[in-house]
Amino acid sequence: MMCASISFVFAQKKGDKISKVITSEIKWWGHKVVKTKPTSHYGSLKLKSGKFTFDKTVLVDGEFVIDMRSLIVADLSGDDQVKLTNELKGTNFFEVKKFPTAKFHLKKIIPLANSEYNSTIVGDITIKGIRKTISFPANAHITQFTVEIESSKFSLNRKDFKIFYQNSLKDYFIKDEMDIQFKLSTQKVDNERPL
Repeated sequence: MMCASISFVFAQKKGDKISKVITSEIKWWGHKVVKTKPTSHYGSLKLKSGKFTFDKTVLVDGEFVIDMRSLIVADLSGDDQVKLTNELKGTNFFEVKKFPTAKFHLKKIIPLANSEYNSTIVGDITIKGIRKTISFPANAHITQFTVEIESSKFSLNRKDFKIFYQNSLKDYFIKDEMDIQFKLSTQKVDNERPL
């Protein structure tokens, strides 16, 4: 696919072509300290917008905005689902009223050989206004203006983004790591078309 890592310069200039993300799926998992199926929860998020920018056929920019208000819990139903969803959206966790979106910027795609995944993705993620550089394995395929990426399941430390109960013993029973997995694909559009 690629013989060297691709670095991205976040600047758009005249003549750039935009590939807009047209299909996406984002999954999340959270666990208690004893990580078993009965003590884990999972759900999904929606991508608000996503795009890659090309200069001719060279990928120069990748930008993604996640709608945190779309967060849902998928393993529960009824009142339990509503209660946990509202808790995760509240002030102890993602504070979606104050921080309605999260963002991810790609910095590098580094090829991997002889691996389940063909690339390592490196980028900056911003949650609750806090930016961290992260990396994770993924299968990435770039053909002219088309990009397809499917990530591995990777972990973020929730405390890096101030996601925790304030002054509560409840926080000690929740693992610091939250797991994320996503896939997306794009379609070339004219640079004059609104995103």
